[in-house]
Amino acid sequence: MVRRFTLRIHDYIHNPRGKLAYNREVFTEIAPKYNFITRLLSLGADASWKDELVGQLPDVRNPNCLDLACGTGDITFRLAGRYPAGSVVGLDVTAPMLARARSRNSFTNIHFAAGDMCQTDFDDGSFDIVTGGYALRNAPDLKKALAEIWRVMKPGAAAGFLDFSKPPNRLLQVVELALLKAWGGLLGLALHGNSEVYTYIAESLKQFPDCEQLKQNLRDRGFENIRSRAHFAGITRTVFFEKPCE
Repeated sequence: MVRRFTLRIHDYIHNPRGKLAYNREVFTEIAPKYNFITRLLSLGADASWKDELVGQLPDVRNPNCLDLACGTGDITFRLAGRYPAGSVVGLDVTAPMLARARSRNSFTNIHFAAGDMCQTDFDDGSFDIVTGGYALRNAPDLKKALAEIWRVMKPGAAAGFLDFSKPPNRLLQVVELALLKAWGGLLGLALHGNSEVYTYIAESLKQFPDCEQLKQNLRDRGFENIRSRAHFAGITRTVFFEKPCE
């Protein structure tokens, strides 16, 4: 029997436990098409954004790296190539995503693990580099995720995250979210028979801080050297930040 995705976003997205459960289900549904859909949604630019993210990370001889919400491993593999003498952990909450990442892996310095970015169980100060592609917006609880990222980063460690982004201007937000909802809905119907599979992007972004508020959240958490680069006229954005040295 063909598995049909029937969950409704608004039944789950408004509390951390529900969002985590929804994420597991929706990413299980899209895992077979994930690489295709990320290319399609970005009109082929997704790979170059990820190349740039990893390319802008600092030169470190043999870093311990953590790629949160690693999905099928795109950024994880780039980290392994950028830091061949280092070690890389790819963490994701969805088993089918991890299975696809492991099947694609040709690097010996990568370990994939199942886990929630809000509670990773890694030791304090474990990582020199932390990354994520479409990770922070999907965190069940953003405040807890930022606290966990802070906890596992070493003093002086660097982080880079790519995600959908929204402008501070409310009118522009309405336009952007409407476009994402319409585009995502069409793709969801075409590929899964359910418009909500990809309208989740707009719904999760609606709850996410705008680009300036996200920077403030990072400052409030204690991070420094916060900078960002907009893509697609700001529909997506890469943000970089560091944990201060002791």
